[in-house]
Amino acid sequence: MNASKILKTYFGYDSFRDGQEEIIQSILDGKDALAIMPTGAGKSLCYQVPALLLSGITLVISPLISLMQDQVKALNEAGIHAAFINSSLTETQIAKALGLAMNGTYKIIYVAPERLESAGFIQFAQSAEISMVTVDEAHCISQWGQDFRPSYLKIVDFIGQLPKRPVISAFTATATREVKADIECILQLNHPSIVVTGFDRENLYYRVEQISGKNKDKFILDYIDRHPNESGVVYCATRKNVDAVCELLSRNGAAVTSYHAGLDNAVRKKNQEDFIYDRAPVIVATNAFGMGIDKSNVRFVIHYNMPQSMENYYQEAGRAGRDGEDAQCILLFSPQDI
Repeated sequence: MNASKILKTYFGYDSFRDGQEEIIQSILDGKDALAIMPTGAGKSLCYQVPALLLSGITLVISPLISLMQDQVKALNEAGIHAAFINSSLTETQIAKALGLAMNGTYKIIYVAPERLESAGFIQFAQSAEISMVTVDEAHCISQWGQDFRPSYLKIVDFIGQLPKRPVISAFTATATREVKADIECILQLNHPSIVVTGFDRENLYYRVEQISGKNKDKFILDYIDRHPNESGVVYCATRKNVDAVCELLSRNGAAVTSYHAGLDNAVRKKNQEDFIYDRAPVIVATNAFGMGIDKSNVRFVIHYNMPQSMENYYQEAGRAGRDGEDAQCILLFSPQDI
């Protein structure tokens, strides 16, 4: 079976999107790869398709439990045996999954970066045939990236402990020149094939409203009132703002929930699921929310405050319109935000 056949058989697509085939072919040729592709451009297919053609296991290093669970669920539903290893599993469950992997059950295993330091996992990886290590959300490796994760710096140490160096592939939607250089350098990519497909997503409409104080509240109330059946995210700079905006919308009859680091883990998980499954189609959140949230029908992203950087803005606004349908990205700007 070749890459095109796998694309059709398991994923239902007749042809590759821009950049996908080039990355897949590089990986199959044994070359390292770095892809910078916008949200919704199909990054995951770029490592999932070759993973099924390579002889051994592909390890996908991913920073978010919710993202891993979504991806593994989708792969298993498509008839591809995949598993995840993270802190949501017991040690018994992890041992069982690794045992099945050793017996050839899984072609793709998603793993949290912290797990790479575990003696048990290192022992498994040294005994199994690891064909590829894929670093998802690769901007997390860079201190210039807005989601820097120190545990990502251990990836190269882990790869160095493997008996044979696998192909290394890295994927991100947001990488400035500094972040791109960091990814190449820190991961020690070997003459990688680099594909940058651009940043424009034609279905997103960006606009800035110069507006202040209480007028922001009025704008959001009016917008949600005019779009009653639409799902959206309202980003705020602080937890206090999140709580205030969420309460305001709730008081005015909106089906809304909230997300920030100050909430209990179980509450955050419930609120995220309420949003994903449209029990509460609007979520008010800090930038702690978002990375890896694969909800296709987000029709608007409103920034109540100006984000910390252009990179943050692109990542957060990029939650909108993953289904390819038109979506609005609105920044409410007041000079005091700077």
